[in-house]
Amino acid sequence: MSAARQRIAVIGASAAGLAAAEGLRRLGWDGLITLVGDEPHPPYDRPPLSKQVLSGAWPPERTALRDPGRLAALGLDLRLGTRAVAYDPERRHVTLDDGEQTVLECAGVVAATGVRARTLPGTEGVEGVHVLRTLQDALALRRRLAEPGRRLAVVGSGVLGAEAAAAARGLGHRVALVGAQDTPMERVLGREVGALLAEVHRAHGVTLYPGRTVTAIAVDGGRARGVELADGTFVEADDVLVAIGSEPAVDWLRGPTAPDLSDGLGCDRYCAAAPGLYGAGDVARWYHPGLGRHIRIEHRMNAGEQGLAAARNLLAELDGERFGERRPFEPVPYFWSDQYDLKLHAYGVLAGAVRTEVLRLGKDPLRLAALYGGPDRVTGVLGIGLTPRQARSLRPLAAEPGTWEEAVARLGETVTA
Repeated sequence: MSAARQRIAVIGASAAGLAAAEGLRRLGWDGLITLVGDEPHPPYDRPPLSKQVLSGAWPPERTALRDPGRLAALGLDLRLGTRAVAYDPERRHVTLDDGEQTVLECAGVVAATGVRARTLPGTEGVEGVHVLRTLQDALALRRRLAEPGRRLAVVGSGVLGAEAAAAARGLGHRVALVGAQDTPMERVLGREVGALLAEVHRAHGVTLYPGRTVTAIAVDGGRARGVELADGTFVEADDVLVAIGSEPAVDWLRGPTAPDLSDGLGCDRYCAAAPGLYGAGDVARWYHPGLGRHIRIEHRMNAGEQGLAAARNLLAELDGERFGERRPFEPVPYFWSDQYDLKLHAYGVLAGAVRTEVLRLGKDPLRLAALYGGPDRVTGVLGIGLTPRQARSLRPLAAEPGTWEEAVARLGETVTA
């Protein structure tokens, strides 16, 4: 291998990208590590954007994943404010949009470019229309919410939309939450638990428009003034947050010899998409051996774990004698959500469940645990209003769920212990 190819490029200065870069160093890679990020900021944490940053509880600097000293100690070739625009999988060359079309010759590449927010047609450049994916997005909406008495319409009632609605309502603004599903976060939580979450938002003063779709954002003089719904309802708003999901950022990987890019970067059980190319974080759709299918997870915890796994397996491919054998990546997925004083913790896979078993814990309807899965197998578990110890105790139920009968019995024993 030539000296020029003693480089591993990590594309995406995200939580997954940083985990990969740190993993490469920790595992013994002493060659060059180029970390490419399309934003001007060093790696930062995204979950606080819709909560602490949006509400003003945190300054933006607090989202940094590492202080400058720890980042410098990694000895990275850091290319911020720069996008990767092309990849040659045969040569393992990455082309950068840095004004000079720099081509990086690489021994290996970790793709950690995450996702980009979906938008509504015709809203680009309209004042008061927002998405919430980057730090700049969060700060732009926060500046608007710093003014008293704003009216915010949130389009999309998934995790991001529900969290942003809670943060804005906590600041005293009038908030409308519009969702195509019947309850907030229904795709993940199911209708029964989603209905409880809907009541929480209503109790805090959020106006819900469930089962509705937006046909247009009304604009007057270049400014948003509300949203028009398919049933003819008009929701007045000074600001509109579009939170209708995301798309994997894979355009830079497209080409005649590109790997599978349907719903993200298709990877095997080792997070490998092609020789020398590994995926990590929100962009990666990989085969999970424990679940027996490909999945793509947009959760913070998975980003860190998969970044390290991708780094380890890439090194093993490059030099198995030195770095050992590759290992399948089969984590127990985990995510959390904070809305008002409510804390949700979930392990495993909840989305797509055809059966749900909810266990109420005492008289408080907002203290519960629930199992999710298919006809014969439990795939995930949720806790709401639990103590930290109780929440952590749910993990084994997703890691080794057993039959429904066994899982239901174990759930009762776990949360009441």
